[in-house]
Amino acid sequence: MSTIDRRVLLVDTAIELIATRGIRSLTHRALDTALDLPAGSSSYYFRTRRALLVGIADRIAERSRADFTAAGPSLEISGTGDTALDPDLAGRAIAMWVDRLLAERGNHLIARHALLAELRADAELRARLAHSLFSVEHARELFRAKGSADPETAAADFVAVLEGAVFDRFTGNRTHLAPGSRASVDQLTNLLSVYLRAR
Repeated sequence: MSTIDRRVLLVDTAIELIATRGIRSLTHRALDTALDLPAGSSSYYFRTRRALLVGIADRIAERSRADFTAAGPSLEISGTGDTALDPDLAGRAIAMWVDRLLAERGNHLIARHALLAELRADAELRARLAHSLFSVEHARELFRAKGSADPETAAADFVAVLEGAVFDRFTGNRTHLAPGSRASVDQLTNLLSVYLRAR
């Protein structure tokens, strides 16, 4: 196994540990045990706990970028020329993407929120995590295409809506809505379309 593959395996296992056992369970020893590695193996790749946390933040961001790129054709929702952006179609496309995120990356979401709470005093690492899931830049393009008077503010607010929707779905009032179901996509579509119509 290459060094890059081993680092990815360690980080993915660290995310799993946080998501299933809590932030306090994340230690080099726990990683070594989970992967049945000799003691000290994980610290060879990530010397400190903070280095491991940086690796986690980078992995979550990398997966988010890859997922967004893979979903690219379905998220081509910007109006061009005389064609105005349809808030309902845009809301549906984004809702389907968020629903896949909930279905396929639940552990990333849980680990990220746990780390955001844990790392309030680490401004640099907290900022990395805060920007690792949704892109304000892509949201800004969406609101520019929509003709928003203030695309900067609209984009930041839309990302806040997305963050809240995700949190609500995996640990809030709507945990009963199973990702991948029509009800799940419909709920997200209604929420996002309302915001897109208003801005």
